Amino acid sequence: MRVALFVSCVNDALQPRTGRAVVRLLERLGHEVVFEPAQTCCGQMHWTTGYHREAAGLAARFAGVFGRHEAVVTPSASCAATVRAVHPRLTGGAPPPVYELTEFLVDVLGVTDVGACYPRKVVYQPTCHSLRATRLGDRPLRLLRAVRGLEFAELPDAEECCGFGGAFALKNADTSVALGADKVRHVRGTGAEVVCAVDDSCLAHIGGMLSRLRTGVRAVHLAQILAATGSGGEGEEW
Repeated sequence: MRVALFVSCVNDALQPRTGRAVVRLLERLGHEVVFEPAQTCCGQMHWTTGYHREAAGLAARFAGVFGRHEAVVTPSASCAATVRAVHPRLTGGAPPPVYELTEFLVDVLGVTDVGACYPRKVVYQPTCHSLRATRLGDRPLRLLRAVRGLEFAELPDAEECCGFGGAFALKNADTSVALGADKVRHVRGTGAEVVCAVDDSCLAHIGGMLSRLRTGVRAVHLAQILAATGSGGEGEEW
């Protein structure tokens, strides 16, 4: 199957290895991955901060770049939600078929065991958009539980926000830090070595706090875990 990768601007700028992990994973499963170099932001940041005209321009650009593809995969639940829910309001047309990575794996490809091996204790944080917008349900958990060597830890109050929320973290910093502190406390309480999620934006918030506290707990995108083979090669992030 031929798949277009929408890497998202956050991943492109801050976590490019997440995009590389998606490519390794899908190619390992036998699919061709196409990267459109003209892609840019989906417009989520502009839309949520009131710059709707600018967001409309980005939505139109997205449709122009990805409109010819039968399937577009992104390692970002929040970007997938923006394309589906916001772009039709901005452009008046149906957006290209965009799938969050775990949706694509489970619903389109019909796989949960992707051949990954990741011998770490891992806890999963369901991000707000993955819960309430793309409604991923247990898809990420099904994929994680099929990873060889992975010890899964349950996260208390998992459905509570981590405190990031995009511009919210800047405009309401005290509340953001308080929510983040609660999340970090719960993550540390599991004894996990790794916290993972489907949005690198949320992981940047959680991982930054974990790093500043010198906890030794790493924040890793789910795609990196699913791409890992345990062989010490490029797919192994440790």
